[in-house]
Amino acid sequence: MALPPPDPQFVLRGTSAPVHTLHFSCGDPEPDLPLLFSGSENGLIHVWNLKTHRVDTTLDGHGRKSVYCVETMGGKDRLLSQGRDRRICLWDLAEGRTSVTDSVFTEHVGFCRCSLLKVAQRRWLMAMAARSLEEVQILELPSKTSVCTLKPEVGAKLGMPMCLKLWQLSCGSQPVLLAGYEDGSVVLWNVSMGKALSQLICHQEPVMSLDFDSEKAKGISGSSEKVLSIWSLNEQQNLQVYKTHELVNAGISDITIRPDKKILATAGWDHRIRIFGWKKLKPLAVLDYHTATVHCVSFSDHSSPRETLLAAGSKDQRISVWSIYAQT
Repeated sequence: MALPPPDPQFVLRGTSAPVHTLHFSCGDPEPDLPLLFSGSENGLIHVWNLKTHRVDTTLDGHGRKSVYCVETMGGKDRLLSQGRDRRICLWDLAEGRTSVTDSVFTEHVGFCRCSLLKVAQRRWLMAMAARSLEEVQILELPSKTSVCTLKPEVGAKLGMPMCLKLWQLSCGSQPVLLAGYEDGSVVLWNVSMGKALSQLICHQEPVMSLDFDSEKAKGISGSSEKVLSIWSLNEQQNLQVYKTHELVNAGISDITIRPDKKILATAGWDHRIRIFGWKKLKPLAVLDYHTATVHCVSFSDHSSPRETLLAAGSKDQRISVWSIYAQT
């Protein structure tokens, strides 16, 4: 007999707007102060203290336009946020500061979240959708130097980039970008050479979200359809369909693989969070708490697997926080 799905460990309320993005900062060097950053449709970023379940700080830097990406940069004092005001802001939160120290104007009108990759001490690469509809721009941070612009071949008709994932096999190896496009394809780009290595049509509809496991060279993507597409990368850097998984209801807003690569979570338009085993995509649980579309899911970066949490943000203005399969 299967166990019934758990209830949330706790629920965070008080954003006063739909929640579009979540990012944990629970690892060292201050494990005693686990934080969760949330970005909302009203343009505010809330910094939640996971000990008190209350907001420690509220950041307002996007002119009340929806925030759809937040990420820390090497510690909880340096934050990057992206909003519908077409700005990517860099924040300094040390010693109680709440100031935007720099920003990048993206000129892109879509909802494509930027992707960050740490390439050296205090040096990052950032991929973002560019001004020209089909292009992706790669910048180095904090210098904001342009590294390259990734342009599809003439006549490729990929449409807009919808989701991006920068990664590298090992520290010092060549950075690579996976990009999901409006036409349903996923493209693998060599960032250093600025050229596409492989393209795979994974969906009939735009790719809404993807995640990639560089250890297993295997990724997963979701769209507005009732299908999860799992694909792999062979030795020749070619993408190939590994398998597909039929969903009960259509529409995936977000997908994330847990850092230990054991399970993954999806955020559904059907108000539900679904948990799967990553090895065989075995359905493990359906978390049914929210009363509207779930926009985002995020796993915590606790150093101890037992403490790992899953957070989900919804159109219903609530953030549910769960502890599931933390002992495996």
